[in-house]
Amino acid sequence: MAIQHSVIEKSKLTEQLLKAVENQHFEQASELLSLLVPEEIAELLESTPPKERQILWESLNSEQQGEILTHTNDEVRATLLDSLQTHELVKIADDLETDDITDIAQSLEPSAQQALLNSLDKIERTAVETALAYPEDTAGGLMSTDFITIRADITLGVVLRYLRTLGQLPDSTAELFVRDREDHYVGTLKLTSLLINDEDKQVQDVLETDTPAIQSYVSAKEVAHIFEKNDLISAAVVNENNQILGRITIDDVVDIIREEAEHAQMASAGLDEEDDIFAPATRSAKRRTFWLGINLLTAIFASIVIGFFDATIEKIVALAILMPIIASMGGIAGTQTCTIVIRALATGKLAKSNSRSLLIKETTVGLLNGLIWALITATAVQFWFNDWGLSAIFGTAMMINLVAAAFAGAMIPLILQRMKIDPALASGLMLTTVTDSLGFFVFLGLATIVLL
Repeated sequence: MAIQHSVIEKSKLTEQLLKAVENQHFEQASELLSLLVPEEIAELLESTPPKERQILWESLNSEQQGEILTHTNDEVRATLLDSLQTHELVKIADDLETDDITDIAQSLEPSAQQALLNSLDKIERTAVETALAYPEDTAGGLMSTDFITIRADITLGVVLRYLRTLGQLPDSTAELFVRDREDHYVGTLKLTSLLINDEDKQVQDVLETDTPAIQSYVSAKEVAHIFEKNDLISAAVVNENNQILGRITIDDVVDIIREEAEHAQMASAGLDEEDDIFAPATRSAKRRTFWLGINLLTAIFASIVIGFFDATIEKIVALAILMPIIASMGGIAGTQTCTIVIRALATGKLAKSNSRSLLIKETTVGLLNGLIWALITATAVQFWFNDWGLSAIFGTAMMINLVAAAFAGAMIPLILQRMKIDPALASGLMLTTVTDSLGFFVFLGLATIVLL
């Protein structure tokens, strides 16, 4: 029986598996894999070099492979799918629900995707094709068509007899979706209500009408917000005519939240959470070159600013010692504000209507911190160099840079959001350019004017 393992235990299992594969002890490898749940095996495959990954993959049966594929990232999934023949792909899909088949189909080349669709029965194929018609990161692309609907004008007894004829319920079923005669969504009937109420009661007497349905083109991020705000376990997905197309369950939402967290973490370094960590070095280098180039341009710009004041630095060496402090403090202050704003945008708490208030608040925070740290650092510079002019310049530059950093940290994500650019991906580089270049310019400019 598979059980969940801690990070330390999984690390040890990974080492044991790789050692078993290296020594060609494949029976031992299979026994170790049997101790893991599909999500853990997916993580293991993602953290395994390509050669060993393929050996482990081939040691799994088709039922395991299908469920594991739904938990791997896009790039690893595509690599594993490329190693499968068409008949193997069809066999894997036999044991999967329609939303999982859709996930796999989205990763296939058109010819392989068509072969997979042709292998499905008419009902499954229609369901998968419906989901494929929507973008992957929308409610329509995420939904499963494994759900049960009932009419509002029937009794609970009829519902119970209908469920018994089905024999089993779709996984994670806690409620049934209720529709009217025109198939419009009207609410949900919880299984608990079905069990505790008299059979002669009608569905419309006990259904819950305040459970929201989700429009098919709503983004995955907004789906997660709807679930969070309404404490949902599942929700119906409807089209523009309020007709039920499918459902999204809480396990899908957990995946969305995890992917969003990984995206935010990786995007801050200009990386993609779907990358294979063992992708060929040339491919990884190519992907990272662009952001390294952008970073080089920002660094050159900051160096050019410093170059304008080379004569000043030659005469006052203390400026070169103090410059990194100005840039570092501005960078930290800007990053704090930027993180708050990006998080607010991601969770839907920040919109056009309240962005001005947040901008004023964060700039005020920058001003207060600027005043505090200007006094502290100016006093320290005075003790260090015994130069009142230098300490006053340093304190002034510190205050200006902290205010500017807070303002820029709030404005940059807002501007990028308006331009339809992911703020998590580009804010860091732009903020660094502002805080470094402005900090150097103000500090060295004031020193040139006042001291020279």
